[in-house]
Formats: sequence, structure tokens, C-alpha cells
Amino acid sequence: MEITEDLAAWVALSRTPGLSIRKLQAALAAAGNPAAVLRLPADALAAAGIDPTVRHHLTRHAGLAPDEQRWLETPGHHLLPYTDARYPPLLLATEGGPLALYVYGEPARLLEPQLAIVGSRNPTAAGTENAFAFARHLALQGLAITSGLAQGIDAAAHRGALSVPAPTIAVLGTGIDLIYPRLHAQLSRQIVVDGVLVSEFPLGTPPRAGNFPRRNRLIAGLSLGTLVIEAAHRSGSLITARLAGEAGREVFALPGSIHNPLARGCHRLIRDGAKLVENVADILSELNFSCLNAAPRMAQGAAAEAVKSATSMDKVHEILLDALGFEPLDLDVLVLRTGFKPEQVSSMMLILELEGHVKSAHGGRYMRIVRSP
Repeated sequence: MEITEDLAAWVALSRTPGLSIRKLQAALAAAGNPAAVLRLPADALAAAGIDPTVRHHLTRHAGLAPDEQRWLETPGHHLLPYTDARYPPLLLATEGGPLALYVYGEPARLLEPQLAIVGSRNPTAAGTENAFAFARHLALQGLAITSGLAQGIDAAAHRGALSVPAPTIAVLGTGIDLIYPRLHAQLSRQIVVDGVLVSEFPLGTPPRAGNFPRRNRLIAGLSLGTLVIEAAHRSGSLITARLAGEAGREVFALPGSIHNPLARGCHRLIRDGAKLVENVADILSELNFSCLNAAPRMAQGAAAEAVKSATSMDKVHEILLDALGFEPLDLDVLVLRTGFKPEQVSSMMLILELEGHVKSAHGGRYMRIVRSP
């Protein structure tokens, strides 16, 4: 992007510790533009309500560093101040929204309706499958999937959206020029093809522990709601859920086995008022979300599913469908018939339900859906 005086000023302002949108507004109104704010004398900044620590940084700001200039000049790299029309309105309405966003990818993706999916960094196999399946099917309905690029549930959610393919937004707890964890470098490259990487942190910011609550606030602020899939009783995902609730957004939680310690955080959220989720419809109805803009994505996904069905269904899912037969059965019977673990059966039945192969019946049972030839 073209580096103007104002753009360079926004970089300086965005790396000023303790400077919020609220604090900057009075100074910006007095100066007229961001570059002029940096030229205001200390007494004028004080008159605008800027506290001494922030004034110290503003009056001693440095110009663009060489790495900042190189980054901004690279195609696909953007800095969106809160005054930019491409800055997400939901985030602007969130308390503590950042002054500016560093974006790698197409900024317009940030204006799409988003649902955050977060959870454990060390999920069970069932949790990983559920995150992938929910992200995939929500993406097919027109929601962009937002998460934090972490291992576990976050990565599975990003991959579920990419499988459609559909946009997914990865919010970083580092500078946007650093990918953390490093093993997700390839995943981040896949994300920017149709989605974006986004960070509020200055370039070069390392992955400090204090960064991640701020990242979680950004995830919650960008999204219409947050779905938590597997979270321990003390979990960063619960911070995201709390921040979503404080911002007036919906909070959803996927229940699990009482014997699974990673279900305790979700059960706590449900006790505290989060929406218990069993399928995608539970989320869409609560959001009152219409998939009017999802037709091309759904058609593309349907075509992909048709190809998949025409070739072969995953063998274990075939075994489970064969065991189900054509009469309503509960999960315990399916466990006995297949020899699979209960959590595997529960996870696979959810996927088969999302894919339209089975449906829920009375009493917690499932029925196979018979399609007309």
C-alpha cells in the first residue's frame, strides 16, 4: 500500500502503549489528522486528556522502521485505522477495540459475518472432529470462521472452513510478521488465499503471555458469537467467551461427557447461560442468521460433497451407518454393534447428522435418512 504521512503516523500511534480510541479522539479532533497529532506539543496533548505516560511516547515517537516500511509496501499487507471504512463495525462497537489492525489478505473479509470457534490446544480426537465439522458446515451457511491459529481446536476450525473452501480469519497474539506456533506457517499461507491474518500488535511483537487475552478480545469483538468446543475449567477459551458476553455477543458451548475434563469448561458456560449446541441449526437460529449470501458457497460445497459421495465415504462412517440400519437406535447400541468408543460414536454421529445422513429421533436416538433415488 502507498505509504503516506498519515499512514506512517497511524503506525506510530498504534505502537503507543496505553493509547486507546477514546483517548485519541479528542487529540485527533484538535489536530485534524493523525500526522498532526504527533506534532502537538505536550501541553496541547494534556489539554486533550492524554495522560503523561502516553504523552511521553507521542512526543518522542520515531519514524517508520525499515522493516515496517518493507512490510507496508508488500502486496496484500494493510494497516486499517479505526477511521478506515474497512475497519469492522462490530469491533468498533466493542469496548477496548484497537486503534488499528495489521491485515494480511483481503480486508473486505473482515466485514463478513463471523462466528468464532475456540477451544483446547490439546483436544480429544472427537473435539477435533467436531471443530472441523461445525466450522465446515457453518462456513457453508455463509459465516466466516474466526479463531486464533493455535494448536488443537483453533487449527481444526480454520481447516474446516478451508475445506469448503470459505474465508477464515486468524487472529494472532504476535506481530503479524511472526507466525505462532511456527508449525502453522503452512496453514497461515493457506488462510490468506481466501481469508486474512489479523493482529493489533506492532510488527516484531513476540508471543508473550499477556498478548493472548488481548487477542481473545479481538476474536470476540470481530464475531457475532463464539462457540467453545472442549475447554478445561481454567482455559483461555473461557476468557474469549466471557469477553464475547461482555460485548453483547452470543456464547455457545458444545457439551461433552461428564468424564471428560475438557468438557468442564463448556458445562460451566452452559450453567452460566451459554446456549447449549447440538447442531448448526442451534447456532443459526440463535443468531437469526440468514444465509442469503451463501448460495455460491453452498453450491460449491454441495458439488464437492457429490464428488465425495460418488467416490467413497470414510470407511468408519460406513461401518457406523451399516450398524444403524433403518430403525431408530441409541448410541449405546451402536457402541455394542461397532466396538467403537462411546466418544467416537458420538462424534461420528454428529458429523453424519451435519452431512445429512442421519437425523435425531425421540429419546436421544438416531435414524438413518433414506434418500429417494
